Amino acid sequence: ALTSAERKKLYRILEPDMLSNILERVEGAEAGAYLTEMDLRKAAQVVERMESDSALEILSRLDRDQKSNLIECMDETSQKELALMASFDEDEIGSKMTTNYISIQTGLTVKQAMSALIQQASENDNISTLFVSDQSGVFCGAIDLKELIIARPDTEFSSLIMTSYPYVYGHESIDDCIERLKDYSEDLVPVLDNQNRLLGVITAQSIIQVVDDEMGEDYAMLAGLTAEEDLAEPLGQSMKKRLPWLFVLLALGLVVSSVVGVFEQVVSQLPLIMSFQSLILDMAGNVGTQSLAVAIRVLMDKQTSGKQKLTLILKESRVGLTNGFILGISSFLVIGGYLVLKGNGLSFAFAVSGCLGAAMILAMLISSLSGTVIPIFFQKIGVDPAVASGPLITTVNDLVAVITYYGLAWVILINLLHLA
Repeated sequence: ALTSAERKKLYRILEPDMLSNILERVEGAEAGAYLTEMDLRKAAQVVERMESDSALEILSRLDRDQKSNLIECMDETSQKELALMASFDEDEIGSKMTTNYISIQTGLTVKQAMSALIQQASENDNISTLFVSDQSGVFCGAIDLKELIIARPDTEFSSLIMTSYPYVYGHESIDDCIERLKDYSEDLVPVLDNQNRLLGVITAQSIIQVVDDEMGEDYAMLAGLTAEEDLAEPLGQSMKKRLPWLFVLLALGLVVSSVVGVFEQVVSQLPLIMSFQSLILDMAGNVGTQSLAVAIRVLMDKQTSGKQKLTLILKESRVGLTNGFILGISSFLVIGGYLVLKGNGLSFAFAVSGCLGAAMILAMLISSLSGTVIPIFFQKIGVDPAVASGPLITTVNDLVAVITYYGLAWVILINLLHLA
């Protein structure tokens, strides 16, 4: 809310620690803009005091010259940390780690370990868990701070180390290790390189952010977007995210329309059935979207076995078939009664509503299957199941519903009952 001149006065008054805490809580683009308003050396001090992942995020918003000048003014330790963070791709878990942690070596006494903790605690505030490495930096385990505090001076140091402490590798993709991170109850999870050397840690806050980002991306894909949007996003960016899926859906929609054209003879002989086409399409789309939501929720667990996936398919098909029977019979009675009240003959009215009910049963069954099988197939070929978006499933189910409805009308009403 302040003007640029007012902010510059504020930057001079506030300490770098306070400014770093503020900028870590500001959106990346805005934080980068504020950083460029500061004196270069003070801006460097502010970045030095940030968590490594936050600092890298803000620096990525600056242009090349600004970024280069800022990094040159930083101390050597901070430069090395940022270079380490920048070595990971955005979709790798190492890009989300921080080097703010306590590391002590094996072979110490309890007293020496306490001294090492006190020495490092002035610069690192993630002290709830201490990580233990050998002389080569290879991760050996972790020690809970409370256990170290209450340990007797003559306690064997190695007895305090939790050797089975969970960890992740820096170059693992976020998608591959996100489920494990969610299952861990630890506040800090160590990140290792391929030689099992300790590189950094993932904090509980970062885990929450990673999970939130991943869910946001999945929800965007469910809505038929290629990425998330926000309110301040330019028109061109929003269009770029939506158009790819819309082109795919347009092509599928043309296929649906062409299929309706194939049944032009059925429509010309029984125009009445056109009145109930939207009912079948809507129900098929709704059922498919419900099954898709359930399937994606189950498939988020990467450990889901083939047997569990088969069980999911069978369960969703039973649910779709049962709901189809209930709604199909209801439609048969309600639509039949409606057509009788409109002056149609009893046999004609219930023949049409019977065809509608049968089509609804079949369409809901097949839609449940497609809403479950398509995301499972995508996962099998290495594509994120969320790509099986709601609009895609709905359009596929429209195609299924049109073929089912008009196909049954042609077979039952025209060829068998000769109502045309």
